[in-house]
Amino acid sequence: MTTERERRFPGPRRGQLLFALAFLALSLLLLMLLPWQTTWLAKSQLVAQPRFWPAVGLGLMTACGALYLARLPWRRFTRFDTAEAKRWAAVAEYAGWFMAYVLLVPLLGYLPVTLVFVLSLARRLGYRRRGVYIAGAIFALAVVVIFKGFLSVRIPGAAVYEYLPTALRAFFIQYL
Repeated sequence: MTTERERRFPGPRRGQLLFALAFLALSLLLLMLLPWQTTWLAKSQLVAQPRFWPAVGLGLMTACGALYLARLPWRRFTRFDTAEAKRWAAVAEYAGWFMAYVLLVPLLGYLPVTLVFVLSLARRLGYRRRGVYIAGAIFALAVVVIFKGFLSVRIPGAAVYEYLPTALRAFFIQYL
C-alpha cells in the first residue's frame, strides 16, 4: 500500500532508488580510495594539500547521496526500476563496441576495423538499406583518409601487417 508521501512525490519514480544507491556506493568507494590516489605534503597549508579539495568534493558527494537516499519516499524496487536499469545497461553495449574497436585496431589495422565497425554499427542500429551501407563505407574511408592522410595522426601499424612483403607493409602502415 502506498503512503501519502509516496503518492505526492512530484518526480518520476522509476530508477530513483537504484540511482540513489548506485550514487552513494560510488561516492563511498571513491572516498575510501582517496588515500591511495592522493598524497599529503608535509609543511603545506591545509587548502594547498593535494588531498584536500578532492576530499571536500567527495565528502559532499557522499553526504548529498546519503541525504538524497534518506529523503526518497519509498524503499523498495518495482518492475519500473528493473526496466529503467535495463535501459541504463544498454548504454554499456556501446562502450563495449568502442573497446572492441580500440583492441582490434592494433591487431587488424585501422582501415579494415573502421570499415567493419561502421558497417556493423549501422546494422546494429537497424539500418538495412544498401544505400546506408554504401554511405557508411564511404564515411569509413573518409575517416581513415582524413586522419591518416591530412591530419597525419600516428596510428600504430597492425600486427597482421608483419606478414606482408616489406614494400607492401610500409605502404599499409603509412596509409592504411
